[in-house]
Order: sequence, then C-alpha cells, then structure tokens
Amino acid sequence: MAVEEPPYEVVLSADAFEIRAYPALIAAEVAVGGDRNEAGNAGFRLLAGYIFGGNTRKQKISMTAPVIQAPAAGKSIAMTAPVIQSGANGAWIVRFIMPAGYTLDTLPVPDDARVRLLPLPPARVAVIRFSGLAQVADVEVKTAELLAFVAARKLRSSGPPVLARYNPPWTPWFMRRNEVMIPIAAEGVE
Repeated sequence: MAVEEPPYEVVLSADAFEIRAYPALIAAEVAVGGDRNEAGNAGFRLLAGYIFGGNTRKQKISMTAPVIQAPAAGKSIAMTAPVIQSGANGAWIVRFIMPAGYTLDTLPVPDDARVRLLPLPPARVAVIRFSGLAQVADVEVKTAELLAFVAARKLRSSGPPVLARYNPPWTPWFMRRNEVMIPIAAEGVE
C-alpha cells in the first residue's frame, strides 16, 4: 500500500547524494526523551495516536512517510520532510508531515497537548539514502559522508542533521529506506 511522501524537486544529484527543494508543509511533532530508538518509538506512538483519531474530531488522518527524528536543541528543527528524528542530550523531536491538502485551520486539534502542529517554510536539504536498520553507527557514518559532501560543495548547513525513516517496523531490514538530511541555505545551490 502506497504511503504519501512530501513532494520535492531534486536540485542536484551526485552519486549517493541529492539536494532537494521542499515546499511549505505542515507537521505534527513531539519532543521526547531517551536514546534514539526509545525516543523514536515513543514519539511515533504519540503522533500515531493523533492521526489515528486522538484529536478533537476523532478524525483519522492518513499516514505519511518518512518519520523524521532530530535532536532537540531548544528549538524546532528546520527539516520539512519524512518522519524525522534527531536528538541531543537525550532529547529528541519526532515529526510527521501532514498529508497534502491540510492547513493548520483544517487539521483537527490534538487531544494530547504534547503533540504540536506547526507550519514549515520551504526548505532545501542535502540528503544521503541508505538501507538497513539505521543503527547508531550507520547513521554516524552516513552523517559524516553527507557533511563531507556539503563541505566539498561549499554549502552552509542551516540546521542539525536529521534521520528520516520510511518503512514500518515489519519491513525486512534489507528493504528499509532511511535518509540522513541536512537543511542547507539556498544560496549557491542551482
């Protein structure tokens, strides 16, 4: 069954890397603690509760991919795609991008005050894709490769690296799609 992904334009493709331009999007996000996996699971459950009817209208909202996770650094992450996960000092932001067609005015209000709805401005991100279980060591290696790509192109990051996971947990490890994404300033990317 196909799951909606946020639209983007590939601005540059080079080997395993891409630079993408994402339009303005709407996200639901939560801040959670724990290690990457604990936080990812806890954040996913809270956000899934919201989209499966844990809201003022008891309305179901279609699942999207990816789930985005990023370190919480006292402010929201700038990433605009997948389910995203990132963390620092045991604090993580986990985010779902809302399906196309919704606005902040048309989305139901979450029942759980920990779930926050927010608009995301258009953004450019550098991306590296990889398969597997997204173990800590794998994410560190791919992040280093992506940072080297960004530096070699003389691009400027505008936020922390984030982890985007695209598949449900029952997907065999070798078929899983993961990405590390780094938001970048738009200048110098054409």
